[in-house]
Amino acid sequence: RAARRAAPRAASVLLHNTPAGGHAVIGFHLARQLASQGHAVTIMVPCEEGADKMRKLPFSRFGELRAAGVETVFGKPAEGFGRQFDVVIDNNGKDVDSVKPVAEWAASQGAKQFLYVSSAGIYKPSVTPPHVEGDAVKSSASHVAVEEYLQAGPMAESIFRPQYITGEANNKDCEEWFFDRIVRGRPVPVPGDGMAVTNVAQVEDMAKMIGLAVGNPNAHGQIFNCVGDRGVTLNGLVQLCAEAAGVSDVKIVNYDPEAIGVEGKKAFPFRYTYHFFSEPRNAVARLGMTYERPLAEALKARFADYQASGRASADLSAKFELDDKILAAMGASTVSASSW
Repeated sequence: RAARRAAPRAASVLLHNTPAGGHAVIGFHLARQLASQGHAVTIMVPCEEGADKMRKLPFSRFGELRAAGVETVFGKPAEGFGRQFDVVIDNNGKDVDSVKPVAEWAASQGAKQFLYVSSAGIYKPSVTPPHVEGDAVKSSASHVAVEEYLQAGPMAESIFRPQYITGEANNKDCEEWFFDRIVRGRPVPVPGDGMAVTNVAQVEDMAKMIGLAVGNPNAHGQIFNCVGDRGVTLNGLVQLCAEAAGVSDVKIVNYDPEAIGVEGKKAFPFRYTYHFFSEPRNAVARLGMTYERPLAEALKARFADYQASGRASADLSAKFELDDKILAAMGASTVSASSW
């Protein structure tokens, strides 16, 4: 049975958010959710406010955070704030050298809780999927060293391991890769047999999970797979994206990258050589994590955003050169049965 908890007291929270990469959108949603729950939230980005990348999502929408009462700051935590934070969240560092200064500063100014956004990519491939908390990890991965450093530290730490992300204000392609091909009536090349299972989590759920740990003793010393509650096959993800776009006859071309001389990592944005998906067992059990919207519904919302962005009508022909090579090698047309 899921853990129950009383409503947490309002906390002063500092969120150290990455200035680039897919995890940035987690911080955006987390700050917004925490503020709506009554926490005093400061989101800090280690970057110059006037930098070009601050004009991109999700940073271009930081005005919404300020309107919700979130303080937005650009710089380094060690530069000081003149006040104490109860909870510090690092959604930036990928190695000890980048996380250690933040953690030391947090401890020195009196923070009692430190949350760290790590990565589910550190799990070793398993013959008994899904990945669950406690499974073997790659000792050479820099995130593992960070986790071990925090576990030996003075603050109550909680570690979150996200995987693939979809959601509003995302700045890294996920479902867009599939939409780009589907709306243009192109076949979607998927390496392998397409039956490899992955996990695509909604960023709103990821932020919710991390927020459940704030001020929660059940989270102390714990690792949480910050993922969705269901897996999806790679071919299935194509089908869900096609349904979201209103296309009923999308063509999927499965292929062996090695046999046709292409590098799979460059041709496809997901891991495909094994089942790479995690389950959020610990968050459900210890934090009372629940899920409401299925991935199919989330993708419909994402397709509406995709349309609104103008990307559906943009000239992306240069992006399909590798696709064309794959399709030619497979004897497949570059045009599917229909287009959006």
